[in-house]
Amino acid sequence: MNCISPNSPAYYLTSVTKDRLPVFRLDEMKSVVCCALNEARTSGKFLILAYVVMPDHLHIISDGEKKAAVVLRFINGIVSRRIIDYLKHEGHESSLKKLRHASYRRDHQYSLWDHHPNVRLLTSESMLMQRVHYTHRNPLRLGLVERAEDYRYSSVRIWMRAPLDDEPLMVDVGEIKWRRGGGAS
Repeated sequence: MNCISPNSPAYYLTSVTKDRLPVFRLDEMKSVVCCALNEARTSGKFLILAYVVMPDHLHIISDGEKKAAVVLRFINGIVSRRIIDYLKHEGHESSLKKLRHASYRRDHQYSLWDHHPNVRLLTSESMLMQRVHYTHRNPLRLGLVERAEDYRYSSVRIWMRAPLDDEPLMVDVGEIKWRRGGGAS
């Protein structure tokens, strides 16, 4: 990854569940999301620099090697498939009913996402770090934990250089080329 600049930006991506349903409120669902994010990263050949999975949305910071729409297509598509398959397999009919929609293309029966994703270009290291901190503070703002590092489904511990042995999703922070010798912590 090149140094973050206007010519080589990173992306701050936010995907929100349909009607803000708290689909990811249970740890088992957040684990499915983390596995799906890893699968999307591998399939799409992009980096995940930071993330958090919240009950009704997720934030991802990705490199700018691929267009944001391509990265979102991989993330939203694979996460959606894995979550819907999980709900079907585990017999969560009431949750599936809330995701049901009138099929308008490709015979999709369910829709996990609000179809208005938020994308921000991060064109400097300071912009990147503002979004990293914002992302990692999300669970604090919602009152889910008292310390950011206590929230399991976030990259905060990796950025603090204190990952768990069983981190749900490792991120590619080591791939960032810093201008000023900055970095995680």
